[in-house]
Amino acid sequence: MSTDAKTEIGSYFVSNYPPFSQWRTELTPDIYSALDREPNRSVPLGMYLHIPFCRKRCKFCYFRVYTQQNADMVKNYVDALDREVTILKDNAGVASRELQFVYFGGGTPSYLSARQLKTLRERLSHSVSWDNAKEVTFECEPGTLSLEKVQTLKEIGVTRVSLGVENFNDKILEENGRAHLSPEIQRAYDWLKQVGFPQINIDLIAGMIGETDENWTACVERALSMEPDNLTVYQMELPFNTVISKEMKEHGIESPVADWPTKRRWASEAIDRFVSAGYHLSSGNELVRDPVKDRFVYRDNLFRGSDILAVGVSSFGHFQGVHYQNLDHIEQYMTEVQAGRLPIHRAMSPSKHQRLIREWILQMKEGVVDSAPFRSKFGIDPLQEFAEPIANQEKAGYLKRSNGHIELTRKGLLQVDSLLTEYFEPAHRSVRYT
Repeated sequence: MSTDAKTEIGSYFVSNYPPFSQWRTELTPDIYSALDREPNRSVPLGMYLHIPFCRKRCKFCYFRVYTQQNADMVKNYVDALDREVTILKDNAGVASRELQFVYFGGGTPSYLSARQLKTLRERLSHSVSWDNAKEVTFECEPGTLSLEKVQTLKEIGVTRVSLGVENFNDKILEENGRAHLSPEIQRAYDWLKQVGFPQINIDLIAGMIGETDENWTACVERALSMEPDNLTVYQMELPFNTVISKEMKEHGIESPVADWPTKRRWASEAIDRFVSAGYHLSSGNELVRDPVKDRFVYRDNLFRGSDILAVGVSSFGHFQGVHYQNLDHIEQYMTEVQAGRLPIHRAMSPSKHQRLIREWILQMKEGVVDSAPFRSKFGIDPLQEFAEPIANQEKAGYLKRSNGHIELTRKGLLQVDSLLTEYFEPAHRSVRYT
């Protein structure tokens, strides 16, 4: 994974292991067996539900999204989600288990109308319940919100709203293909505060096309003035299937995105400013106002191998030790579900050692990793298992060791994803990630 200065085309953000490119259609029987197996009920169960609709496609987006879809298409998709969850609930591994966390991702979940959201909640409630969940996160694009819709989010049990602000400069938002403009940000945020949620997160992206030092500083100050519970600062990357990446390849143009040293500097400046205002680092790109109250339950469980049901087109899940992904074309997805079949596209059963690697590298993204839970869970001391990469990265100033744990330095946190492949098994270090 390159740490060169330029932001070239490729996937830098590590969110799973083994790499997605190693998952296979012929391995899908593994996930069917896992779903049909009596579960370990001490393991938390959650659900990731993908809503693929957007008003327009951002130039840096690499997710499966569909733009400008009509009400009939949305209705048919909600029907399919209901059908998929109905099939899932009867599997032995899922039956009678309560959801402890739910994540509505996209796409743009808030593309759905208030009525469609109520229908979705009502339909799914026949199969699953998140009434007692510790967290229900819902991603929102500012321009899709209304006071009625925000009230509906509260009614259907959403506890954590993530608002995709990205930037406050209209010219930069337009240049990067965002659907919203800055007036919609404040209006949406005011509605969220008026209705009240336990947690409101806002996202910023360092290094968008057209970004400057002056504007980035202004964005950080504007975000701080809103006083959200959580702040997330991403560094812009260019996966293979973004509009920007395609334009670069087709026209042979230079990367229009800020280089990595500049993005890391901007992210570090934002962290410094937020910390000085009383926020606390929760991971390499997340800050919280109250480290006791403001927990990102979905992330904590994802990073620790909990069971996560994948629902919706192209959705990713992890269940009883098996990785899997749903079909990634909406027509295929809906055809399978309507036929009464789970729409699973590919899967992989990582070995115990690979699960150890997965949890270690994902928790490295939080900045501090304690070895004790790994010794208890895997019977292996990760500080010995990963002694070589830890020593290499300590020598390079990326982390330090003390009292049975490692702690990443600011230098390490700002480029943590580039460090993780050193912990991969040799066969996976040079393969394409996605």
